Amino acid sequence: MIDDLACLMYLLAHDDAAEGPYDRRRTELLVRAAALTDLALRGRLREDDGTVTVSGERPTGDPVLDTVLRDAAGGHGWKHLVHHRRKRTLTLVEDRLAAAGLLAVREPRTLLGARRLTVTDPAVPAALRARVHAALHGTGPVGEVAAADAALLALAAAGRVRPVVSRRDRKSFRARIDACTRSLGVLAPGLEKAVRTLPTTMIAAQGGMGGS
Repeated sequence: MIDDLACLMYLLAHDDAAEGPYDRRRTELLVRAAALTDLALRGRLREDDGTVTVSGERPTGDPVLDTVLRDAAGGHGWKHLVHHRRKRTLTLVEDRLAAAGLLAVREPRTLLGARRLTVTDPAVPAALRARVHAALHGTGPVGEVAAADAALLALAAAGRVRPVVSRRDRKSFRARIDACTRSLGVLAPGLEKAVRTLPTTMIAAQGGMGGS
């Protein structure tokens, strides 16, 4: 079972009607931020005076995370790493999900076409949405929410993934979303800041900001 946050975030952002992510440029940033968060939760990424540092040399065994881990070895900040090679990371996530049988891929018929991606088992993203919904609507302390679920909630809210966190939810549960986002600051203050600024970053991306 795939449980890395980048793949889970992709499934949350997938739009069946569009046969792909609800917004590809936004999802590039979301899955990249999710991969970095996952590595921080695993203790593989830390922050030293605002700079991301890698802890340990062993691979994680996850092809997406291992690629992002290598990217993080250059001594950059969190925001840079969220932007860096985000298109490639999204493609790697799609390929990993396809290899696991969770995505069916139809390649484009023309050079300018886009490949179409369909979730093979709708119950999988439905279960993920239920997890995030439970984290959002829970009445207990946010500290009792699973760290992965709190991170997914923070990212889905920042990314405006409305089927997961609606506009009304963002207003009604602002304090709880904020608490989940603050929990990222326990891992690394710069990571929390990078997630909080995702809405602005995504607006810039829509304006044609480049990414590799």
